[in-house]
Amino acid sequence: MPTVCIKWQKQVFPGIEIDTSQPPMVFKTQLYTLTGVPPERQKIMVKGGILKDDTDWSTLGLKDGQKLMMIGTADEIVKAPEKGPVFVEDLPEEEQAAALGHSAGLYNLGNTCYMNSTLQCLHSVPELKSALLSYSDNVRGNGVDQASHSLTVATRNTFGELDQSVRPVAPLHFLQMLRKKYPQFAQQQNNVYMQQDAEECWTQLIYTLSQTLTSEASEPAAAQMKELFGIDLVSRVHCAESGEESSEAESVYSLKCHISHDVNHLHEGLKHGLKTELEKVSPSLGRTAIYTRESRINELPRYLTVQFVRFFWKRESNQKAKILRKVDYPLELDVYDFCSDELKLKLQTPRQVLRDAESAKFGLKVEVKTSSSQNIEGSLTSAGESSSIDIDKADSSVPKKQLTGIYDLIAVLTHKGRSADSGHYVGWVKQDDGKMDRV
Repeated sequence: MPTVCIKWQKQVFPGIEIDTSQPPMVFKTQLYTLTGVPPERQKIMVKGGILKDDTDWSTLGLKDGQKLMMIGTADEIVKAPEKGPVFVEDLPEEEQAAALGHSAGLYNLGNTCYMNSTLQCLHSVPELKSALLSYSDNVRGNGVDQASHSLTVATRNTFGELDQSVRPVAPLHFLQMLRKKYPQFAQQQNNVYMQQDAEECWTQLIYTLSQTLTSEASEPAAAQMKELFGIDLVSRVHCAESGEESSEAESVYSLKCHISHDVNHLHEGLKHGLKTELEKVSPSLGRTAIYTRESRINELPRYLTVQFVRFFWKRESNQKAKILRKVDYPLELDVYDFCSDELKLKLQTPRQVLRDAESAKFGLKVEVKTSSSQNIEGSLTSAGESSSIDIDKADSSVPKKQLTGIYDLIAVLTHKGRSADSGHYVGWVKQDDGKMDRV
């Protein structure tokens, strides 16, 4: 193998062997390792012109010690980054929480899973967090007692800790304020705090926040609790025996899914929950009679809550019991069939616009019948064995949104165990990636 000397710019590389049994590309690769000039940029002057990739070495008549000249520009030397890689675990806690896309967990402070799971589900409501952020430490509105004010402040602070931490949070102050406002959550048995009902905790907390966040102490921009969770019902109360009939109106914060031997799906349970029987005195009969109450939704919230009524009082054993029957629930719940005629009329246009938007998304031809300025808002639903939170796909930057009556599941609060006075509550919340994670 001949040995040559390569001159490149001001540098000289002597004693380079050429394997003439290999194509010139192999020789160019050798030069690339020495000079940093890629083979495609190399121009090597040889007898007859420039060395090509298919040149036959035998035609060049190379001699030992022959000097060859190369022209070409080397690749830029890769510089080390000014900042090295930063791993998520090395970030400050606030940045870790933002990077991971989900909040921290809550320590169980002794049979407080009912409270922790309730807090985590409510924490998934962004509008509620915004309303709490605007709540003042020092000013409380007229008619708001100190215990309610303190519980609201504790809720706000706990939500703030969850947003700023990746480590589990100990909601000790919240627990103290909850027990101060509602002593039933401080019940003990054998000097141990008892397990409580998550639905009762949710109901009491929602009631407290509905009093404090709608008071004069709240900012005018704070989302109203009724707008977020309130459901207006209109009911027809009829007595088949006497023919009496009346109508009633009420506001509630959840729909009930009643469970019986013929209920296999949430839709069936809701239907049972909206048609109930009650016993009361009939003025025309002068005695008690059976009345049928049939309710319809007259106004929908942005966040729909559904309670699976699994716990009941068993007279035979004089204790609380749990219905273990399996009831399926969908990822998307349409409550249109449960609405009053008046509300159905209001929902028709937003629902049609939503259907048209979905058809256009899949490339289907749609007939435009509504104004393009309509703002449509889908909503979220949640269901669980005990109580559940449902949230709406709302964008607070869009004014005058219209609900469609269609809700997507975002949070579930479940009870594990066969007994109503034991077991374990678990919360599941929809994350940024669309998965339901245990929290």
